[in-house]
Amino acid sequence: MENGKITPVQMALLLYAVITPTAVLLVPGAIARHAKQDMWLSPFWASLIGFLTVYMVVQLHRLYPNKTLIQYSVDIAGTFVGKMVGLLFILSHLHGAGLVIRAYGEFIVGHFLLHTPLSFVMGTMVFVCAVAVRSGIDVLGRLAQILVPVLIIWFVMMVLLLLPDMDWENMLPILEDGIWPSVKGSIILQGWFSQCAFMSFFLPHMMNRDRGQKWGYIAVIATMMTLWATNLMTLFVLGNTAGDFLYPVMNAVRYTSIADFLEHVEVIVMAFWVVGAFLKIAVFFYAVVVALAQWTGMSEYKPLVFPAGFMLFFASIWAARDIMELGRFVGAVNAFYIVFTETIVLLLLLLIAKWRKRAALSGRNGK
Repeated sequence: MENGKITPVQMALLLYAVITPTAVLLVPGAIARHAKQDMWLSPFWASLIGFLTVYMVVQLHRLYPNKTLIQYSVDIAGTFVGKMVGLLFILSHLHGAGLVIRAYGEFIVGHFLLHTPLSFVMGTMVFVCAVAVRSGIDVLGRLAQILVPVLIIWFVMMVLLLLPDMDWENMLPILEDGIWPSVKGSIILQGWFSQCAFMSFFLPHMMNRDRGQKWGYIAVIATMMTLWATNLMTLFVLGNTAGDFLYPVMNAVRYTSIADFLEHVEVIVMAFWVVGAFLKIAVFFYAVVVALAQWTGMSEYKPLVFPAGFMLFFASIWAARDIMELGRFVGAVNAFYIVFTETIVLLLLLLIAKWRKRAALSGRNGK
C-alpha cells in the first residue's frame, strides 16, 4: 500500500506540524478564559497526554509491527469490534479534517481575502493537499523537513517583533487561585497533544524504528515549548483581555510598530497559518485515506485520494454554520472528543493487547 519511507526526524516534524499551527492560533484565547494569567503553565500539563500517547503508540507498534491502528485493532479486539474502532477513527478524522479546513478558510477569508468565496479558499487547499497525499508518505516527510523550519523561523520573528510591546507583569500574581485554573485550561489543549496518535501511520514506514519513541518525545517537547512561548507572548501583550479574542495571536501581532516603519506584519501570521494548515490537513488526509483503504481491504490507497478530497470538502462545509460556532466547539467539546477517539481508545487497545499476551503466555506455561 505504501512503499515510501520517512526518517525519525521527518516523523517528529510531521507530528509538530499536526499540533502546533492550529494550536498557536486557536487555543490561547480558550486557555486564557480558564487559566487567566496562569495560561503559560497549561502547555506543561497538557503535554503529559502527548507523552502518554506516544508511549502507547510505540508499545502497540512493538506488539504489532508493520501494522497501523486500523489493522491491529482487529487483531486485538476481534473483527466486529476492531472494525468499529476503525470506523470511529475514520469518521472522527473526516470530521476533524473538516474542522481544520473550515478554520483555515474562515481565518483567511475573514482577515485577508475578504471578497473571495470561502468554498474557493477551502477547495484549493484540499486539492493541493490531495496532490501531496497522492505522492506518498515520503513526499510528506520531505515537505515537513522543508516547511517546518520555515514555520519556526516565522514564529521566532513574531516573538522578536513583539518584544517591545511585552509587559511581563501581566503574568502576576502567579497561581493566585492555585494550580487548578492552569490545569483546567490545559484540558482544551490535551486534544491537540492526543493527535500524536498519528504516529501509528508513520511508524510502519519509518527507518530506524527503534528511534521512534525518542523522536516522538522530542516532537512533544518542541510543541510544548512553542505553545508555552505563544501563551507567554499573548499574555505579555494582551494581558487579561487575551480570553476576549478568538485569534489572540493575530490581535497581539497587530500591536507591532517599530519606529513607525515596520508595521502591519500580520502577513507573517497568514504565511504561518497557510503553511501550517497545509501540513496538518495533509497528514489528516493521508491518515483518512490509508485508514479507509485498510478498513475496506483495498491494496492501494491512491484511488481513494480525490474521492476522499470531496468528502473532506463537504465535511468542512458541514462542520459549522459560522466562525462563532466553530470557536465554541473548539473551545469546549473538541478536547474531550479527540482525547476519547485517540488516547482513550489507544489505552483500551493496549490494555487488551497486554492482557491477551499475558493470558497466552500463562496458557503456554500451564501446558
